[in-house]
Amino acid sequence: MDRRDFLTTGAISTAGMVFFPGNLLAGKAKRINKERLVKPLEYKMAGDWKEFELYIDIHVHEPAPGFKYHTLAFNDMIPGPEIRVQAGDKVRVKFINKTDLNHTIHWHGIYVPWRMDGVPFVTQLPVMPNNEFIYEFIAEPEGTHFYHCHWGTLMHMQAGMFGSLIVENPDDPVKKKFPYSREYTLVYSSHDTNYVREEMNGMLERMKQRSYLMKKGKFNHEQWAVFDNNEQLAESIANGYIPPYATSRRSNSELPQANWFTVNGKSYPATPYLFIKKDEMIRVRLINAGAETHNLHLHGHDFWMVADDGVPLEHPWKRNTVPLNPGKTYDIIIEGKNRGIWTFHDHDVRKVTNNGLYPGGNLLALVYDDLPEDELIITKHSGNPMLNPNAGMKGMKMNKNKNNMKNMLFGEDKLPKIALDE
Repeated sequence: MDRRDFLTTGAISTAGMVFFPGNLLAGKAKRINKERLVKPLEYKMAGDWKEFELYIDIHVHEPAPGFKYHTLAFNDMIPGPEIRVQAGDKVRVKFINKTDLNHTIHWHGIYVPWRMDGVPFVTQLPVMPNNEFIYEFIAEPEGTHFYHCHWGTLMHMQAGMFGSLIVENPDDPVKKKFPYSREYTLVYSSHDTNYVREEMNGMLERMKQRSYLMKKGKFNHEQWAVFDNNEQLAESIANGYIPPYATSRRSNSELPQANWFTVNGKSYPATPYLFIKKDEMIRVRLINAGAETHNLHLHGHDFWMVADDGVPLEHPWKRNTVPLNPGKTYDIIIEGKNRGIWTFHDHDVRKVTNNGLYPGGNLLALVYDDLPEDELIITKHSGNPMLNPNAGMKGMKMNKNKNNMKNMLFGEDKLPKIALDE
């Protein structure tokens, strides 16, 4: 295949994938979209406490159709379920470790007591295999936050051990300024699936050795790689101890290089849609639980920045692109002022790929679900208005030449028929 053939093939494959499905406004599509949104975690009341339960286990994840891999997940989902509480609530989380690895939970942005902060060997011992730990805290401050594992953090957050934590203010200043009627949580991340597989296998093997040594009473600070002070570490090295960061002990000498980029655990074309109506306001909570910066850009609109790391902004300001850095959360308000179907994507196109292939990754759509009938052209044929001979787009004329894109892809009478569902 020469360069011209390659470019032609690339153009065809891209044209066939980059546009969103033709039945976006169908009832079935909206039901499917609910499964792409974060799932709320139910709670039980025990006196004044809201009690939640989180567990961690090995999970087979499918970020996009046809690609699956083994990873770690809270409650068998990536991201983990959303914990949503009111400011001032007493929160109790029972954390169960169902794996053969160590874990903790860090409550990112929450004012927890220091013993509840989830940093192993600093605030608590790691939660060992088949053990559990009870986290208790008062829900503050208000806003958009998240939780994640803080043991083996580099691998465990790559794997998918994170979830959203929303602390609502009954007297919400954001809603007073912007009376929104719907809200969405979007949790962004990046994953090196090869790294996850290799590191998880290595960790499991090391935990077998550690469990054996613990049973024999021979597990000490060198096996833990945890020392009371620098002098103790220096003494161990002098006696032949090799630190885990030494080249001879590293199971993988390379840092992760993300090959999958996800929104709510999914990559395009499985990413969620944001539905809106004309003149409606929606609130979108943006969370970066990964290690890459995502420059998120919305077509056809500006949006209001209304909260930064959960803190409501006294003076909201307009943007159409925001750099969402690792560990950051932003809240934005989108106003329905330009009816249509609009792309909301990472402007760093490397992160709009699946395993190196464009399009994929952090690509999703803002969809007006009150489009007038004469604009529903994409629901009737291919999903691509440029390929629809009945598009009725003013000022546009389709080229009838046999070599035009319509004929190249489908032939004169082979446009697929896609009907609206109820």
